[in-house]
Amino acid sequence: MKAPLLETKSLSRNFTIQASVFGKPRLLKALDGITLSLAPRETLGLAGESGCGKSTLARLLAGLIPPSAGIISFRGKNLSAMENDERFAFRKNVQMIFQDPFSSINPRMRVGEIIGEPLTVHRLASGTGRRDRILELMTKVGLSEDHFTRYPHEFSGGQRQRIGIARALAVSPEIIIADEPVSALDLSIQAQIINLLQNLKLEFGLSFLFIAHDLSVVRHMSDRIAIMYLGKIVEIGERDAVFDSFLHPYTEALISAIPQVLPGSGKHRAPLQGDVPSPLSPPAGCQFHTRCPYAQSPLCMSVIPPLEEKEPNHYCSCHFSRELFRNRELGKL
Repeated sequence: MKAPLLETKSLSRNFTIQASVFGKPRLLKALDGITLSLAPRETLGLAGESGCGKSTLARLLAGLIPPSAGIISFRGKNLSAMENDERFAFRKNVQMIFQDPFSSINPRMRVGEIIGEPLTVHRLASGTGRRDRILELMTKVGLSEDHFTRYPHEFSGGQRQRIGIARALAVSPEIIIADEPVSALDLSIQAQIINLLQNLKLEFGLSFLFIAHDLSVVRHMSDRIAIMYLGKIVEIGERDAVFDSFLHPYTEALISAIPQVLPGSGKHRAPLQGDVPSPLSPPAGCQFHTRCPYAQSPLCMSVIPPLEEKEPNHYCSCHFSRELFRNRELGKL
């Protein structure tokens, strides 16, 4: 296996929530002990329900907010130990594509200015060379030269996302963090953007952290998949292993929620019950036990299951994953 390009160890991020003026501040654990890695030219998919911490993790990995605990390493160098010039280079090499293609770009700037701004910040091009680079990027993402002097409000959502993609590519990064890049787009436009991202990955040799709540999109894009629940990774492994041989009940529930093309296709699985617990007061023990159809007390209610390698390169945090896996092989699930 290649050495990780980006890596985290026991990464956590807490926020202090002030419910009211006279209320006592409460601690919200948005991320709790995240350990993962991203290899060169790999796409790691990150999936989970809204509020599980996906976007917080994206911002941490991009260096936009600091962690409360744990380590983020880029090419083996701890981000918190980097000098100013090293951190500047890190920000060049790790770029983000945001979910909302309108609020993430300056509405007062023209398209050419938006895409060219990173070139100016990182002092990579100026004058004619800068304009040529911008036009080249616009062509790469499917925009025309006529769009150079237009404003964002003149474009559709899909076109604005292409502007954001071109801006992320401007500084020739090694890693693209795509935070729900297609969730705000129509289905037909989603397919175009996904295909564009895959083509750009191959052309430029990029690594992707691809975040989405739609598992069918994650499967199409990813080499490996990590499943998050309440700020923790509960399962991570190769794409086909996670989909075809899942080891966590939460992964099972997410996969069962994917719409089927033909009625009755696939095996029947029980849908997920209940609501996501509040991260301000998460359940004791396994945090998923309040919604898990296989939970057994008192073990699940009192003991936190560690994220362990259950199968080769396939990790899961469930006390009974081996039993569930065996039952699936016997056709009981």
